[in-house]
Amino acid sequence: MAQARYQYETSPRKLEPDYTRKSKQRPKRKPLKAVENMPRQQIKVSKEQRKRQLRTTVTVVGLFLLLLTISCRNSQIDKQFDKIQDQKKQLAALQKENEQLNVSIQNSVNISTIEKVAKEELAKIPEIDLVLGNNEKVEIVKYVEEYLNNHIDNIKLDDVMYSKQFSDFGDVTYTEKTRAVIKIQDGCDRFCSYCIIPYARGRVRSRKPESILSEITQIASKGIKEVVITGIHIASYGKDFAMSKDSKLENYRLIDLLEEINEIKGIERIRLGSIEPLLITEEFVGRLKKLEKICHHFHLSLQSGCDETLKRMNRRYTTEQFKEIVKILRKTYDDVNLTTDIIVGFPGETEEEFNKTYQFLEEIKFYKMHVFKYSPRKGTKAAVMPNQIAGNIKEERSKRLIELSDKNEMEYNESYIGKKVEVLFEEEKSETYKGHTQNYIMVHCKSDKNLDNKIVKVICKKAEKEHIESEVL
Repeated sequence: MAQARYQYETSPRKLEPDYTRKSKQRPKRKPLKAVENMPRQQIKVSKEQRKRQLRTTVTVVGLFLLLLTISCRNSQIDKQFDKIQDQKKQLAALQKENEQLNVSIQNSVNISTIEKVAKEELAKIPEIDLVLGNNEKVEIVKYVEEYLNNHIDNIKLDDVMYSKQFSDFGDVTYTEKTRAVIKIQDGCDRFCSYCIIPYARGRVRSRKPESILSEITQIASKGIKEVVITGIHIASYGKDFAMSKDSKLENYRLIDLLEEINEIKGIERIRLGSIEPLLITEEFVGRLKKLEKICHHFHLSLQSGCDETLKRMNRRYTTEQFKEIVKILRKTYDDVNLTTDIIVGFPGETEEEFNKTYQFLEEIKFYKMHVFKYSPRKGTKAAVMPNQIAGNIKEERSKRLIELSDKNEMEYNESYIGKKVEVLFEEEKSETYKGHTQNYIMVHCKSDKNLDNKIVKVICKKAEKEHIESEVL
């Protein structure tokens, strides 16, 4: 089979190979690195598709193998591929035994859409004989051997909606110099009306605590001081354990995991990723405040400050409930830092509804707000709702909220002038070190001493738009 490389965005409706196929005869096997010199073709997409900002890059190389990975983080993909180096070696050995086999595994597939759609589109490409999905890549060698033995074209994409087990790759953590991002669960059961995640990632599947704790212990031994606990919906961690035959896990939840992580020597900070607001209860925070390593920064996904809009979004709380959640956190931690996500221009959002959101956000006064203009996702309820909002209105509303966010951030930073804080410094450029406080304020500090990966006490001197200038005490 001829060699080809395709690159396209979103769903590949029309794929034309970058060569003229004149024969079905397979070429002689070439080494894995030959892919670097292969031609590539850019397939144009519509303006509407570009607006969705769903990028799909697929590399098809040589004989037959396309490894399809659906992930929310490229960094996670990279580390997963690092984890299967042994499988790559096995594939290389298979190549030596099979002239017709030419396989290259590329860290290049990032699809934010429904697997079923991807399956249907990929099946139309004649040059692809075998496709593996996210849940299957851990057994890539097995599937390759099956193909070699049977020579039956196959697209192996299991329906993620029926997946019940977390695909655990072990120690695949994305690590920076000072922190590590730990994925503890996958999937979501909430089915917000605008979100494709439950269809793309499936139901809640939690990683076993012993696997998580083992990985963090290894991370700590390498000098990493901070771990970030992340997943699709970490508030649901352990929910699926209720059906477990293991009685020890039946009632095991996120707070239980955090308590165990807190005991790991070498880890000095535990930071939570985005969390569902309803996770925050008096009971949860009561146990949380006893953990000295927990960072006082909470990213609460609000999405809207209007009850009517929240209802259409299928969010499961009201603005009054959210206010109580904020009160609990601010009562517990004097220096708590709250950030959030907001969607503007959701279908049916009137000017009155947007104003309610704006006023609510003024009252809550988040440190930072990540503002997103609503973008339809095919297959979701919101995509077919009436009263879709025009782009210029979304743009104007987005601008107003970003200005409010910038104002809040500057005021919060100014409130720290003269205060002494501890900073974990993460990077250095031109003798200026940059790092974060435990409540996630960016701090810069000039120093001729090496502050990298050190927690240092500084005094805040000057507030800037996105950081605070400081001096070492």
